Amino acid sequence: MSYTVLIPARLASSRLPDKPLADIAGLPMVVRVARQAARSQAARVVVAADSERIVQACESHGVACVLTRPDHPSGSDRLAEACALLGLPDDHLVVNVQGDEPLIEPTLIDGVAQWLSRHPEASMSTAAHPIDALQDYLSPHVVKVVTDAHGLALYFSRAPIPCARDALGQAWWSADPALRPLRHIGIYGYRVSFLRTFPTLPQAPLEQIESLEQLRALWHGHRIGVHLSPQAPGPGVDTPEDLERVRALLGRPAG
Repeated sequence: MSYTVLIPARLASSRLPDKPLADIAGLPMVVRVARQAARSQAARVVVAADSERIVQACESHGVACVLTRPDHPSGSDRLAEACALLGLPDDHLVVNVQGDEPLIEPTLIDGVAQWLSRHPEASMSTAAHPIDALQDYLSPHVVKVVTDAHGLALYFSRAPIPCARDALGQAWWSADPALRPLRHIGIYGYRVSFLRTFPTLPQAPLEQIESLEQLRALWHGHRIGVHLSPQAPGPGVDTPEDLERVRALLGRPAG
C-alpha cells in the first residue's frame, strides 16, 4: 500500500487568526502536524496551503508544500487542486489530515489508509472511537456515526445515534460496553478519482441540515468505510484555549 498525506492549511480563522503558523514549542503548528504525519507509513506528506506565508514556513522546516487557490469553498476542493498539482493518478490513495491536529497518532492515519486499500467498494474512509461519556453522546457538538456489519457508515449525525427507544437520555450501553455508540473522528481517506469528483457533487439536503460535508457522499450513493480506533485522538486546536492546552502538553508555551 502506498499513500500520500495531504494537510490543508488555511490562514484565515475566525477564532484563531493565523492558526497554521501558531507557535507550538518552537515550531509552526502546521509543521508540527506534518512531522507527526511523517511518522506514519505514508509515502510522503504534503501541505496544501492558501498563503505564501504558510509555504515559506513549511519550506524553512523541510516540509513539502504546494500553494493552492485562496478561494476554495471547502477543504476537499483544496485537496483536489493539490492532487492535480502533484500529478497523482486516479487510483492513488490520499489521507486528509487536518492542519490543526498536532497530536494526531500516526497509527490512526495508517488505519484509515489501510481500510480504504482493503475495501474497493468504498470511495472514502474515516475513523471513529467508542463514546464513554453520556454528555458526549447527547452533545450536538460531538458527531456520531453508525455502521453496518461490514464497517461501512450508515449515517453521521449530531443527534444521539443510535437512539435506544426505552432509555432516552440515558447511557443505555452501560450494561454492555461492546454496544457503545461511536464518535466520528475528522480524518478522511480518499481515492484520488473520487476526491476529484466529490467537489462537483451537488450539496445534499441532509448535509445542509446537519452541517456535515461527508453526508454528501452518502446522499449520492458512495460508501464510507469506518476505521475503529480504541481511543480518542489527542486534542485539536480550534481556539486560543486549545492552543495553550496543546502547548502545555508539548512542553512549553510560546515565548
